Amino acid sequence: MKVAICGAGKVGTYIASDLLGAGHDVLVIEKDPDLVVRASQRLEARWFVADACELSSLHESGLEDVEVVVAATGEDQVNLVISLLSKQEFAVPRVVARVNHPKNHWLFNETWGVDVAVSTPHLLTALVEEAVSVGSLVQLLQFEGGDASLVEVTLAPSSPAAEQPIVELGVPRDASIVALVRQRRLLVPRGDTVLQVGDEVLALVTKESEEAVRQLLIGTPAPA
Repeated sequence: MKVAICGAGKVGTYIASDLLGAGHDVLVIEKDPDLVVRASQRLEARWFVADACELSSLHESGLEDVEVVVAATGEDQVNLVISLLSKQEFAVPRVVARVNHPKNHWLFNETWGVDVAVSTPHLLTALVEEAVSVGSLVQLLQFEGGDASLVEVTLAPSSPAAEQPIVELGVPRDASIVALVRQRRLLVPRGDTVLQVGDEVLALVTKESEEAVRQLLIGTPAPA
């Protein structure tokens, strides 16, 4: 997979290192030449010295050939511009943007070309909730400007889904149970998989289907 990472700070270089280790073709765009010199000594990525907010520079970098763009700079306004140019000018299939300040999270949506917005404070909050919550639906990640989400619930003894096969739950067509964690083992569920108390259930839901999935897995409506 061809990935372009805009921003060679700690976050950008860490992502680049992980993707290179997984065998992906990584292009890093960074406007600070000194930073590129230092980082290129550690990472065998393709490097391009340029301002990723300039359209001409993005054309020169070959952005039209990448499958994923990661806007990973430390400035939210820069990440938004990169996302918008990547989607509108180059039709990049997947744009992932870093949110530095949680108050700006609402801006990172499809209007700005963002497919996935990653906010560290929000993610940490979700992980804390996920670790301590049983019988509560916890949002782990938002996709497509907030229209779709990855949610998690640990089934409580009172869950109407406990001891039921997935095929009989009546999961909405615009939702899907994508994974289970049972006794620290990851399971890929099938229709005949029977859910058990204590299962960590991960589901993809839309805004329209989230409440129905909550009712199926928890049995109570969302708090007002």
